[in-house]
Amino acid sequence: MRSFFRAAFIFVSAIMCILPAQANTLSQVRERGHLLCGVNTSLPGFAIQQTNGTWTGFDVDFCRAVAAAIFADSNAVNFIPLNATQRFDALQSGEIDLLSRNTTWTFSRDTKLKLNFAGTSYFDGQGFLIAKRININSALDLQGARICVQVDTTTEHNLSDFLQAQRIHYFPIRFKDAEEAIELYRRGDCDVYTADASALAATRASLATPSDHTILPEIISKEPLGPVVREGDEMWTNLVRWTLNALIVAEELNVTSKNVEMLAKTTVHRDVGRLLGTQDALGTQLGLEVDWVVAVIKSVGNYGEVFERNIGEGTPIGLSRGLNDQWQKGGLLYAQPFR
Repeated sequence: MRSFFRAAFIFVSAIMCILPAQANTLSQVRERGHLLCGVNTSLPGFAIQQTNGTWTGFDVDFCRAVAAAIFADSNAVNFIPLNATQRFDALQSGEIDLLSRNTTWTFSRDTKLKLNFAGTSYFDGQGFLIAKRININSALDLQGARICVQVDTTTEHNLSDFLQAQRIHYFPIRFKDAEEAIELYRRGDCDVYTADASALAATRASLATPSDHTILPEIISKEPLGPVVREGDEMWTNLVRWTLNALIVAEELNVTSKNVEMLAKTTVHRDVGRLLGTQDALGTQLGLEVDWVVAVIKSVGNYGEVFERNIGEGTPIGLSRGLNDQWQKGGLLYAQPFR
């Protein structure tokens, strides 16, 4: 019997050596005193560093939301600019805690790369930006075009698949980051720039005369973009996922940065109470304070506020809500209930 238990102990020990250790990202972030968040090197409206060093943008605000959830301080975050080639290595190595950088949720990234996508923060699709002087009105007329495309992205593969299917020969001009792409396009080194339609809108807004450029009507892919974390820490994945859900549900329930503190004190609406922690202290299940959502919404606003402030129709980016509107309004935004 003793030899049996000894053999069992050796077997279990061997298995434990093979299995990856369960990380505790939340504890590490708290001990450090700030979140490390990977963002785009420069994409107007989504992640861009201002001349005073401050980072702003749609994806940046999500990093701030997670920091507010943990510390009740949206400034408790360091931003790490990463290009497409760097982003996954930085996350896997522990250089960052969270990737919030226009990254498409795909099968291979979700499985082969050992990553967890916490949800979809922006529903997008790949398109084409072109100067009007070239007089091309459809992606089906790009025969022989020089097309700028970012390496190591789903964009590069989508482009090849689409044009091959249409039997269109083209000349790819590959680049590493958005700044290089914009410069290549601005100089005329490529005829067309292909990327997510949101990124194309941001690029067009940054050009000297945006009205001289157009985004072709064809959208050639589905690009569900969202925050990414490492596998192996379910609590951290849940924290990031439910921070995104909180932004979405807050808009659905008309909870805003202006009224959130008042509602936390006065609401009798059960769904609002559960969201804000005045009923069913759900935040404790994530290792957070009961009023963590109050801190999040007070700091960055709800999903709609984040959208309109950074990329909405009143900004130079000028994006309509479209697919990114609430489900009751014909969009795809639909968060799981806070219960």
